[in-house]
Amino acid sequence: MAVCARLCGVGQSRRCRRRQRNEQQDQGSDSDMDEEEGERIVGQTQRRADAGCSGGPDSNSRPPQSLTELPPELLVEIFSLLPGTVLPNVALVCKKFRQILNTETIWRKRCMEEFGMNEDLRKMEAGGVCSQDLYVKLLHPYRHILGLWQPDIGPYGGLLNVVVDGLFIIGWMYLPPHDPRVEDPMRRRPLFRIHLLESKKATVECMYGHKGPHKGDIQTVKKDEFSTKCNQTDHHRMPGGRQEEFRTWLEEEWGRTLEEIFHEHMQELILMKFIYTSQYDNCLTYRRIYLPPARPSDLLQPGLFKGTYGSHGLEIVMLSFHGSSARATKLTGDPNVPAGQLTLDIDLRRPVVLPDLEQQRNIEELSRLVLRIHEEVQGDAGQHDSVAPPTVKSAEEEGACGGTSGPEPEEGDHGACSDSCQPGPSRSSSPPETQPFVLPLGVMARNEVYPRTCRKCFYGTGLIAGHGFTSPERTPGLFVLFDEDRFGFIWLELKSFSLYSRLTDHLPHAHAPNMERFEAMLRNMQSWTS
Repeated sequence: MAVCARLCGVGQSRRCRRRQRNEQQDQGSDSDMDEEEGERIVGQTQRRADAGCSGGPDSNSRPPQSLTELPPELLVEIFSLLPGTVLPNVALVCKKFRQILNTETIWRKRCMEEFGMNEDLRKMEAGGVCSQDLYVKLLHPYRHILGLWQPDIGPYGGLLNVVVDGLFIIGWMYLPPHDPRVEDPMRRRPLFRIHLLESKKATVECMYGHKGPHKGDIQTVKKDEFSTKCNQTDHHRMPGGRQEEFRTWLEEEWGRTLEEIFHEHMQELILMKFIYTSQYDNCLTYRRIYLPPARPSDLLQPGLFKGTYGSHGLEIVMLSFHGSSARATKLTGDPNVPAGQLTLDIDLRRPVVLPDLEQQRNIEELSRLVLRIHEEVQGDAGQHDSVAPPTVKSAEEEGACGGTSGPEPEEGDHGACSDSCQPGPSRSSSPPETQPFVLPLGVMARNEVYPRTCRKCFYGTGLIAGHGFTSPERTPGLFVLFDEDRFGFIWLELKSFSLYSRLTDHLPHAHAPNMERFEAMLRNMQSWTS
């Protein structure tokens, strides 16, 4: 037992020592010989263990003085904890480090921790592609394009999400659901992909069109900006010519045929968008965008929303909070108010108390409440436009992209929020109070089914404009908060209602580093389309 205890490194137990004393009293016992033999075995074992740990033959050997003297298995563990971006510099230290960095364990861990890969790595390694090649030739060189981007497609804009998807890096274009189903999930269309499947070199493929993947190219123009180019645009053409391409595009974009769209103004807008967007042939420039930071004082969680937008269909906006105001910036736009503009400005210092349901049905009563606040704002030199800096003011002038030139009133923009944002405002566990809500008679709504209770209402303004963003004008309206995932805006001048619903898609690599970077991005977005 003494031998066993000392091998464990804890010495003899109390019971063993008591037994030893009793046995020592017995001079005729043979246990003394066993004890001496045990001491000899333990001593030899301990000396071998000391020699193995210190690298020397005996206890006089010194401990490791530098990283290069550590055993390889320990260096593998250390290097696995380092960011992949610094490992090339580690390889320059010495030949030993360079050889250890060829260990698959290091690169497998980097792929998993930095890019979320797991099961896909086993499939890839079974196919003959090692984790080091995947990281060094694909993930690391193209890491700067991961995240959210806005394509430069004139006034229409868009939302591109570049992610690691299986063994590919894929650029997914996010499309709103078909009008007016605002609460349906977003649709996705792949525009390009990058992989290592056919060679040891990263391959870029264009996914646009209906003939499968074909040759493409990606170029980094400058920081937070890149461009895509298709090298085989003939793959975008269809046997039936432009008419077949238009019918296919219309079915994908609107879920209907042109014959099913009876509104002449809407037909013109649809045809105009097809002609404008199809000329790019997936040769586009993208600029990085961020999700807005969240703060405990926010009215609700900021992020992305999709919402009804009159004859223009559904569009995407980003809702963010700036002190006492909430602002919605367009990510997709139209010829009236283009993408990148700040379309709604809500004054959170000016709540509106709704009357009873009977009076809510009266548009005149609602207009009286909102216009009274609007006149106060206009008469207060310290409020709203005079407080905002010029760049933000021009953004605020964007509000609703209403088609004042068209026969059908256009609807406002929708706020933004995403499930991958930080947690929303901290409130008590008890549910917030709600009050009945009904739209006034004569107010047009794309969605006949809308929430019949709301939490809060605030005075706000939005922008309406003519075609080509001519004669922009801010117009007062009512912001209605239904719940954490839905809000609405009543455009009093247009007598129309917009319903907005949260995007619930997971959007990694999209958070703004800080509020300053986010606000700088908003200012840049306004200049892109101004």
